[in-house]
Amino acid sequence: MRYAVVIEDAGSNFSAYVPDLPGCIATGQSFEEVEKEIRSAIQFHLESMKQDGLPIPKPSSAVEYVEVAA
Repeated sequence: MRYAVVIEDAGSNFSAYVPDLPGCIATGQSFEEVEKEIRSAIQFHLESMKQDGLPIPKPSSAVEYVEVAA
């Protein structure tokens, strides 16, 4: 499955979350680190849901960039 991930520059670090998996978050000191950490967080989140007998949400969020005049 392919989930949308939002990565934000939090000033002193980076944070990431997955809109389709509430509670699935990660942080890291760099963009590359938070990207690695959110992949691990998604795996852990999905494995935990399976173990708890919960249905795995299908990806439904979409990501699009919109240009606007500054």
